[in-house]
Amino acid sequence: MTPIQDLLHRIRWDPEFSHGEFVIGYYDRIEHEIILVPFLEITLPKEAPGVFELIDREGQTHTIPLHRVRSVYKNGELIWHRE
Repeated sequence: MTPIQDLLHRIRWDPEFSHGEFVIGYYDRIEHEIILVPFLEITLPKEAPGVFELIDREGQTHTIPLHRVRSVYKNGELIWHRE
């Protein structure tokens, strides 16, 4: 299986592969469910390679460890999954 950080970097930097709409599904420990977020709404900070960040509706930044990513979709089709 492709490591999630490699897939996220490919989405970000590979111009041929990155055409399409990507959605990341991560496990939320408070809600106890998978949360789906568009790839365009996350950032991959250079200073912290093992996480991604997103800003919620209230404007708060959340840092999510990459080990909590459970799925990645491209144009609605599951392309990567981990239990």
